Amino acid sequence: MVETTENPRSRMFMRAIPFMLVHLMPLGAIWAGVRTRDVVLCFALYAVRMFFITGGFHRYFAHRSYKANRVVQFLMAFGAQTAAQRGVLWWAAHHRHHHRFSDMPEDSHSPLRGFLWSHVTWFFHSENRRTKSELIKDFYKYPELRFLNKFHLLPAIMLGAVVFFTMGASALFTGFFLSTVLLYHGTFFINSLAHVMGTRRFVTHDTSRNNFGLALITGGEGWHNNHHHYPSAASQGFYWWEIDTTYYTLRLMNMLGLISDLRQPTEEALSKNLVRDGHADIGMFQAHWSKAASALVNTRTQTGAFYEARKREVEARRKTMEEFVVTTKTRADEVARSSRDQIERARMAATTSQEANISM
Repeated sequence: MVETTENPRSRMFMRAIPFMLVHLMPLGAIWAGVRTRDVVLCFALYAVRMFFITGGFHRYFAHRSYKANRVVQFLMAFGAQTAAQRGVLWWAAHHRHHHRFSDMPEDSHSPLRGFLWSHVTWFFHSENRRTKSELIKDFYKYPELRFLNKFHLLPAIMLGAVVFFTMGASALFTGFFLSTVLLYHGTFFINSLAHVMGTRRFVTHDTSRNNFGLALITGGEGWHNNHHHYPSAASQGFYWWEIDTTYYTLRLMNMLGLISDLRQPTEEALSKNLVRDGHADIGMFQAHWSKAASALVNTRTQTGAFYEARKREVEARRKTMEEFVVTTKTRADEVARSSRDQIERARMAATTSQEANISM
C-alpha cells in the first residue's frame, strides 16, 4: 500500500505532531523544577516500562517465548502500552512482519531505507498504521487485547494522570514525559542501529548485529544477531557475559509461578551457522549487493541526468545559434534591400540629371 493523498509528507507530519509535542513536554521542568525523586522516577519508569516492552510486546506477544495466563498476559500488554508505542496487537504483528521480511524491500523499518526511516519515520507512514491482524490471530481472539489495541493511549494517559495527581507537575514533566521520550529512542535504536553497528556471531539472512551498548539500555535487546538467529528464545543474551536484564526478570517471574516454559536456544542452535566457522554470510552479502546495485542505479540515473542536462544545454545553444543566424540573415536582407533601393534611387536620379542636361 502506498500513500494515496496528494501530499503524503504533510500527512505524515500531521500524524507526528503529538509525538513531537511529547518531546517538548520535558521542557516544562524549566517552569516546574526538578527534584531528586523526579529523576529517580524517570529512571524507574524507563526501566520498568522497557521491561514490559521487551518482555511483553517483544518476547511474549511477538515471539511467544514463554507461557502466561490471561491475567498476566493482560498486565504485560497494559504495562507495555504505558510507553505510548501503539497497541499490543499492532506492535507484535508488525514485529512478526519484520522477521518475515527482515532487510527486504517489504520490511517496514529496514535501515537499508535510511537511518531516519528505520528509526522513526516509518512509524507515521500510512502503510504501517494498520494492525496486521492476519499475523497475530493467536492473540487477536482475546477481546481485552483488542480493547487495549483500539484505545492504545489509554494506559499511558492513566499513568501520566497518576503521576501528576500523586507527585505533582515536576514529576509529570521529568518522571513521566522524559522517560517516555527516552523509551521511544531506546526502542527505536534497535530498528535503526542494531542492523548497522555491532558484531555478528551467526550467519542470518539479514544484517542483525550484537551490540553491548544497546543491550545495556534496552534490557538485553542489543543481542540482536542472537535474536534473529533464534527468535523464539526468551533470552537474547546466549552466554553469561551477555547482559540480559529482561531475561533475568522473566526467570524471576517463572520462579514465582507467574509465567512458565521459558524457551531456550538448543545446543545445536548455538553451534550452527557460526561466522567464525567460515559459513558464507549471506545476509551481509545481500546487503552489500543491494547497496552496490543501488549505487549503480544512482550512478546511471545521475549519469543519465548529466547527459540529459548536457543535451538540453546543447539544444538550447543550437536554438540560440539558429535564432542568431535567422536574425542576422533577416538584418542582412534588410540591409541589402535598403542598399538596392538607395542604388536604384541614385541611378534614377543620375538618369534624370543626364536627360535634363541633354534637353538643355
